[in-house]
Parts: sequence; structure tokens; C-alpha cells
Amino acid sequence: MLDKTKKDWWKSAVFYQVYPKSFQDTDGDGIGDIPGIISRLDYLEKLGIDGIWLSPVYASPQRDNGYDISDYRDIHPPFGTMADMEELIAEADRRGITIIMDLVLNHSSDQHSWFLSAKADKNSPYHDFYIWRDGAPDCPPNDMRATFGGPAWSYVPEIGQWYFHQFSPWQPDLNWANPAMRRELYDMIRFWVDKGVGGFRLDVIDNIGKEPDNQITCNGPKLHEYIRELRREAFREDTLVTVGEAWSANVDLARLYAEPGGSELSMIFQFEHMCVDYGRDKWDARPLPLVKLKECFQRWQTGLAGRGWNSLFLENHDLPRIVSAWGDDKKYRVESAKMLAAMCHGMQGTPYIYQGEEIGMTNIRLPIGEYDDLEIHNAYREGLARGETPERVMEGIYAKGRDNARTPMQWTDGEYAGFSAAKPWLPVNPNHSEINVRAALADPDSVFYFYQKLIALRKKYPVFREGGFTLLNPEDENVFAYVRDTEEERLLVVCNFTMWEQPEVCPAAFRGAEVLAANYKDPGGPLRPYEARMLYVKS
Repeated sequence: MLDKTKKDWWKSAVFYQVYPKSFQDTDGDGIGDIPGIISRLDYLEKLGIDGIWLSPVYASPQRDNGYDISDYRDIHPPFGTMADMEELIAEADRRGITIIMDLVLNHSSDQHSWFLSAKADKNSPYHDFYIWRDGAPDCPPNDMRATFGGPAWSYVPEIGQWYFHQFSPWQPDLNWANPAMRRELYDMIRFWVDKGVGGFRLDVIDNIGKEPDNQITCNGPKLHEYIRELRREAFREDTLVTVGEAWSANVDLARLYAEPGGSELSMIFQFEHMCVDYGRDKWDARPLPLVKLKECFQRWQTGLAGRGWNSLFLENHDLPRIVSAWGDDKKYRVESAKMLAAMCHGMQGTPYIYQGEEIGMTNIRLPIGEYDDLEIHNAYREGLARGETPERVMEGIYAKGRDNARTPMQWTDGEYAGFSAAKPWLPVNPNHSEINVRAALADPDSVFYFYQKLIALRKKYPVFREGGFTLLNPEDENVFAYVRDTEEERLLVVCNFTMWEQPEVCPAAFRGAEVLAANYKDPGGPLRPYEARMLYVKS
């Protein structure tokens, strides 16, 4: 078990994201809940994880599945009670698992008491908690567009002003230029730290310094000033894990967020590697350009070495299932799921596993009316408005839609996959009859046990945490191979990204090396379809 009293304990840790609505339902309403998470802690302990990144469980109208918070200090009733939350923190801690809460500091729900007061009266002390501009009803302050579609400004006729919302009209942006608003957020964070929360994942944190008058949303001039104050006032303990979601980050910016001195955050989630297969936008999915992917990982691995820290992930609640996106979710599902895991977990950084990733869950194809996600429905309407056929729009949704990751966790091959006794809020993937936790635990060669092994290796061998990174054969379009090395250890990771045999990659220094992990028996010789090898030698 990791010593979590040490400042950088999370550098040896592996985290697991739980999306509460889809993890485990215990009260039969078809929606996952906190008691359901508690009931599965033994499973997560068996996997070997050190912490849970818990997607929002705060009170919310759920217009964006909890990323629209109406009360930061209360629990959404279908998820449970504050007593349930306190029990989850305590029971997880008893198993050596730290709870990392998802925190949305960029915007609130339009049902938050602050906003209800703000839109009712210009003289309310909460009016300046949000971003307002004067203007006529038919003339918004500018032509900015919201991320989820439509204008980024909405008019409130009662007070004759427009408010800014970068994502949807139901998510008004908070005004970080107001120190009173910031103080309220800092006090709220301390409320959760006092309850035993071990850290926070900070949703779209790169947007809090926005300047909408100048059409600046990300990386505003005061962004890092705000984050440093956030660290001083709210994240005071060195042992707290703080992870910022920053879609706009490049390597240079990441060094500001996660510099080793610790004045800002532990690490960030950057998404450059998850965008390499985009065409004109995310809905225009293209075949994976492996050379471009390797260049991206090399840039981040070498760029942050000794100057920051990487987060390592391939899935989350906003992304498709990686075995469907970059692997083969049919004939070679197990092999490609393991290969992708080896590729990711062999690098320097803190790995994050998304629920179901560890059993190789796949994308789903639904009729448009059965999807829940507001982004999917906006994309469908806007695609048709551009003149695309319904079939073409749906192909993009099948490939990249966020509901791919949000289908219920597949625990068994029974009705509703053991997630609930009632019809779930989102359909269960029909392949749960084959892909489920019960089957994975019964099969010693399953994807689950491969992930379990990778987690254990990270704790045993310092090279995973401390080793340098050298990319091999950067122009190879089929195989991703790299070396991690310290003065005492060397690790070779080789991954075949194709369903065809590829030439062996094994530098002379690794001939006869110990095999730490492999997804085929008797690794050696030409690489088989989606084969992965991890070889280890003492330097």
C-alpha cells in the first residue's frame, strides 16, 4: 500500500474513474448510486487501484449529467445522501483507496441559488458571481458560439441583460474576476477536504480566466494567477491530488500547471493524443495515424520529464471506448485491449482507468432517440442543418459520441448486466452477455487480470515512475515501441497496432530479457496481431 503521507505519492498510483450514474444501482430506479459504489469497493481493491476519480455526485438538475451543479455542498438525491458519501470516503480509505472528487469551477447550474438570485435582481450580492453584459434583446454582446451548440449568450428580459455560458444556457459561467465568488468556492473545497476527500479533478480549469469581450475562453491572462491562489487558499495540503482538465494545453503550458515546485496542480489532463484521429472535427473520425500518435506521446513524455507530470489515459466519460476506436472490438478485442493498456501504462505518468476499460467494454450503436447526451443531439441537429445525411451524422456519433462510455457497467451476463433490477437510464450494450466482470474474473487470461498485473508492476519497478523515454522506429506506421530507462533498469514496450504479423522489435540489449507482461504466450519472433510485450533488464 502506498504511503499517502508523502507529497508525491500519486506518482506511483493508479486511479479509476467511476461515473456514478452508470456504475451500480442498488435501489432499483435504473440509476447508479453511491451505495452501489460502496458495494463494489472490494472489486476495485482486487484490481489494485489507489484512488477513485468520482464524477460529480452533487445536487444537480442533470441537464449535463451532473456537470451542472445546483448545490456544491449537497448530494443529488438519486445518488444517495451525505451520509452515504461519508461512508464511501471511509470505506474506500479502509481499503487504501482515496476519493478524488470531480469539481466544476468554471460554471454552475442555472438552478443554483446564486444564479436564481443573480438573474432576479441586478443589485443581488450574487449578480456579480456571473458574467453579464447590457444589450437589446435582439443584439447579443458578440457572436461567440457555445461548445454544445448555439450562441454563448442568453438574454434575461427581467433585468435586460445577457449572461455568458461557454457550454449550454443551463450552465452559466462563474465570474472569476469577483474575489467574493472565489472565496465561496475556496470555502466549499475546504468543506470537502474536511470530510476526508483526497483531491479533486478540476473540470475545464483552463477556462476560468476567460475574457468573453475579447472572445478568449481558454488560457486567459489571469488563468495561472487564479490557479496559484486556488492552490494557496484551498489546496493547502501537499498530499492533495489536483488534476486539471485542460483541452487547450500544450507542453509549455503544462509545465506551468504542473511544475515540480507545486505552486499550481499535481498534473493535467491534456487531450492532444485523443484528437489525432479527428478530421474537420471530432465527429469526422479518421483511421488512427500511428506515426502522429507516437510523435504526440514522445513530445509529452520528453517535454515534461523532470519539469512536470503526465496523466496517462485512453478513456473517460467524454471519450469513446478505446478498443473500438484504436483496436479491434470484434475478432481481436481481448488482444487489442491488452495491447493498448500496455502501451499506455508503460509510460511515465499517473494512469487513469475508466470504468469498464479493464474488461474491454466497447462502443454501442443506438437509434438517435435512445441517446441521452445533449452534445450528441446538438451534433445531430447541426449535422442535418449542414446538409449531411442522417446516416453520415450517425456514423460520427457511433464513433465519437460520449454515451459510448456512459452505458451501464457490465457486471454479469444477466438482465441489465447486473447493473440494476430495473430498466437503466441508458441502454446496456447487448454484448454484456460476453463482456462482463463475472466472466473476466473467472478467466485468468482476461483483460482484467492484465490490468491488475500492470498496476502491480508500476508499484514494483521504479523505472515506470523514474525512467527516461526513447521512441524506437518513429516512422513505423504499424508498431509502437519505446524504451524506458534509468541507471539501473531498462524497460522495452512493443505494441503491434495491426491485425497482421509485423517484424520483431527487440534491440540487442533486450535479448533474453525478463518478460514482465505479454498478451500472447511465448512472446518472441514476429509480432502477432495486436501483440504487446514488456521486457525488462537490469542496466
